[in-house]
Amino acid sequence: MSSSLRVSPFSHAEEIDFIQLVKITLQRKKLVAAITVSAGLIAVACAFLITPTYEVSSVLRPAAINELDALNRSEVYKLPPGEALTKVGASLESYETRLGFFRANPGFFKEFEAPGRTLEQSFEEFNRNSISLILPDPRKADSLSAYIKLEMTYPKGVDGVSILNGLVNYAIDTEREQIASDMRVIIKNRLTEIAGKLDAARANYEVDKEAKIASLSELDNLRRAQLQDERKALRAQLKTLRTDRVAQLDEAIGIAKSLGIRKPSTPSLLGDSERSPSNSVMRTEINNQQIPLYFMGVEALEAERNALMKRKSDDFTEGRIAQIAKELQLLEANREIEVLKSREKEDLFLAGVQPLRAEEARLRNLSIDMAGVKLVTIDRPAQEPLTPFKPKRLLVVVIGIILGFIVGCALAFIWAFIRNRQSFYRTLPISSSGAGATSLDGEPPRIS
Repeated sequence: MSSSLRVSPFSHAEEIDFIQLVKITLQRKKLVAAITVSAGLIAVACAFLITPTYEVSSVLRPAAINELDALNRSEVYKLPPGEALTKVGASLESYETRLGFFRANPGFFKEFEAPGRTLEQSFEEFNRNSISLILPDPRKADSLSAYIKLEMTYPKGVDGVSILNGLVNYAIDTEREQIASDMRVIIKNRLTEIAGKLDAARANYEVDKEAKIASLSELDNLRRAQLQDERKALRAQLKTLRTDRVAQLDEAIGIAKSLGIRKPSTPSLLGDSERSPSNSVMRTEINNQQIPLYFMGVEALEAERNALMKRKSDDFTEGRIAQIAKELQLLEANREIEVLKSREKEDLFLAGVQPLRAEEARLRNLSIDMAGVKLVTIDRPAQEPLTPFKPKRLLVVVIGIILGFIVGCALAFIWAFIRNRQSFYRTLPISSSGAGATSLDGEPPRIS
């Protein structure tokens, strides 16, 4: 009866413990040391051959209030320190600002350029991998004040300090120019608005002046017409009175002729003359009744009638006509209208424009030295780093040595395992059938 049995190479081997591992390592210490030293040398070579990468940073904080006082007191542009810091931070993060600095300083970025890539592609790699903007965490209460931190990593051979400081200054200058441009636009718009209001005031003044001139001319024309009508009525009245007077005189002359009164007389004198022809008596007559006109006598009445008949104008008999002539003469020229028309600097007479003129003069004379306006405080400019950011050479060498030691130990264990397996197969008995040669593939022979 025959039977077959598979025997594991370690079926009779002792159990491997930590002490055995140490023994194996000590037995192959030259191998382990050689691999460890080789790995360490490779790590040292990598640590010193890999291009070092450096890191620099710059911290910006809000400017003092007095730095922005001139800008805020202009009443044109309000910019608190916190808002100024935000504007500069937005400019630093702006793709356009970074690209503008990249284009303005091509000498700084030669290391980032590569054949076959455009300027924008080279900048895109730099912008994506080399520079970052860090803001304070609003959830943390330990931050004493707002700040903006700009970090940049760069390989050896690149002037990262100049690039970062230059970018910060470029962003600040860009934002300062933008503020100056905004101020110019605001001032221009306000001056345009003031000019429009002044033009409206001039138009209103012209309308008011023309209306006043028209009103004065109308009043003069009305007054002139009234005076002329009054003078015409007075002359007609005087003419009628003269005609009536002539008729009265004609009637009185007729009566006087019939009574034979040639000279002026009185009723009593007329009665006495019929009784006594003496002319040596002087009489004084007191009478409260009006003596009839014919007692003036024919001679006096005819003289008055002839004078009235020869009269060509009755104006001198009425003082109101002379007064009317005087008023008409004054109405020939309205001095107020002449003064209104002869004004040269009419802007001086515009109403309610004094504040506008004062604001216009202030805006035109407003001068702010934007170069002296400090938008932010550079709390920490970029400084030349003392050590590279990566690689950490000591750490790389230590890791290389550790990995070399681990690999050396692993090879020593594998070598020991293979030797033990070969020794095991050599000690196995050979079968009587002569077919008990141990195969190299690890399959043990069959035992009958």
